[in-house]
Amino acid sequence: MNKSSDLRNLLMRIDHRGYPAYKDTKGKYQFDQYILSIDHVQGDPFASPSKVSLLIPGRIAGFGKECYETKERRIAFQDYLLRRMYLKVKDFSFKAKGSGKSGLIGISRPGQEILERSACSVNPANGDVEVRMEIGFPANGRTINAGELIKILFDFLPLCVRQTLLAASCPKSSLEKVLFLADDQKAIREALKEQGLVAFVANGAVLPRKSGVSSLPMKEAVPFRSPVSMEVTFNLPHSGALSGMGIKKGITLIVGGGYHGKSTLLEALMAGVYNHIDGDGREYVITDNTAVKLRAEDGRSIQKADISMFIRNLPNGRDTTAFYTEDASGSTSQAANTIEAMEAGTKLFLIDEDTSATNFMIRDDLMQRVVSRDAEPIIPFIDRIRELYDSYGVSTILVAGSCGSYFHKSDCIVQMKKYSPVEITSFAKKEAENYPYSTGDLPAAAAPDFRRIVRRDDAFARENRIKMRTDGTDGFSINKTEVDLRYVEQLVDSEQLTALAHMLKSMKLHDFDGKKTLQEAITGIYKRIDTKGFSVFAGGEYLPGNLAMPRPQELYAAINRCRELIKIS
Repeated sequence: MNKSSDLRNLLMRIDHRGYPAYKDTKGKYQFDQYILSIDHVQGDPFASPSKVSLLIPGRIAGFGKECYETKERRIAFQDYLLRRMYLKVKDFSFKAKGSGKSGLIGISRPGQEILERSACSVNPANGDVEVRMEIGFPANGRTINAGELIKILFDFLPLCVRQTLLAASCPKSSLEKVLFLADDQKAIREALKEQGLVAFVANGAVLPRKSGVSSLPMKEAVPFRSPVSMEVTFNLPHSGALSGMGIKKGITLIVGGGYHGKSTLLEALMAGVYNHIDGDGREYVITDNTAVKLRAEDGRSIQKADISMFIRNLPNGRDTTAFYTEDASGSTSQAANTIEAMEAGTKLFLIDEDTSATNFMIRDDLMQRVVSRDAEPIIPFIDRIRELYDSYGVSTILVAGSCGSYFHKSDCIVQMKKYSPVEITSFAKKEAENYPYSTGDLPAAAAPDFRRIVRRDDAFARENRIKMRTDGTDGFSINKTEVDLRYVEQLVDSEQLTALAHMLKSMKLHDFDGKKTLQEAITGIYKRIDTKGFSVFAGGEYLPGNLAMPRPQELYAAINRCRELIKIS
């Protein structure tokens, strides 16, 4: 391995030469406390910055095994180190001068969620810490400015490592707080399963966000307080007794007037599939991690989905057991989203009436009298909601402002009053007796067919070079194919979408062979990730430092929305 002095001498030799001479720096260099790897060198000062990684051996990093002895602790620990590194690195970005992106020092910036990211990883076998970042190699015009890069690599980076990635620099109390929170969050998730719950919202939680474009907690928000009848208490390993609202398996209805906090509660439950950092306000809002938010999605494509549970007897005779369309309506899109979520293994639907197709959710008595059931191809969700739980074990939490007929189907009804929940099940059920809702003679649906085979599109199979681009959390593109994920609302970080694109690239080689079902293909990629981590995406090249792990549910969603690239039959 090269020494750090070799890198310094090389930089001095190529100083003032043409920018392409920076390519000679690619390789690994031993510094005092870490190994610097220059993995990819930009071809121009105005191009995407160079990619580098730092490997700090466990014996030098000095963190004990207790920091990464469980998966939950390891991910929280990695997140903690990354946040520290980000705060330190940003102080030095562009302190080295030059043209274009010269002097840029960048690393992933985590949000409120604690996600596994490729930007920082800890090897559980030996405690090695590795961070991946990008640096704009400095230039004057298109001429190498070696002095400024030496300043970055030999002054700035060693200081960042010493002050953020070594145990001696990390306050024991703050690190313990992170690890203890991870333990407590894990304990709550395990308790949900043991006690037949699908979600928990702690007393004192702060659910409203600062604004529609900020995930930070709102100041002076009304703290959450559970109705007494729904209150449960968990004895956590570190925080002790923690009480809050437990939502049981089954059908839960959230009602209330406008602006009283119904959707705010649902949005917190949506985000509860992820752990959150201390101080977020939702760190003890925990939801079944398979939960999927369902909504209408006009215009999405659907490939061979069995939506016959909800759509049947179409007047044009189209087969709804293997339904295909390039331009779905509100009702067919929500039906497909429901079935696809079941295929992805969800055990909890999260639904907001405001983002649902009305004709998919309900047909009132008067409409049923005027337009008979035989003349209506849509079997509304209200007529299947009980069957979904009784036969398939899928619970539902539904926010409703106008569909009072759901009172008849619900196991628990919560009214939000000025951001405070009140359990009104008995009262609402009593009132509903005066407004009967009848489904008529509705036979049970056949079990959906999830044996969909997935293969590469012919053009995708022939393409060797793959270009990927991410558009925030709205979607990504592979070559010229756009995958629209605007309405997959539980994607919270653009790096998750970047990871999804890399997953499809990997699955093209290993899983889209025309023999595996979609379920088998997705199981395959996650097994490889469990074994090798993010390195499965390296493909002989450097591992990108801008990946965040998505859930299997979001990978299903991405594949189901591919108009090209992938064919499902």
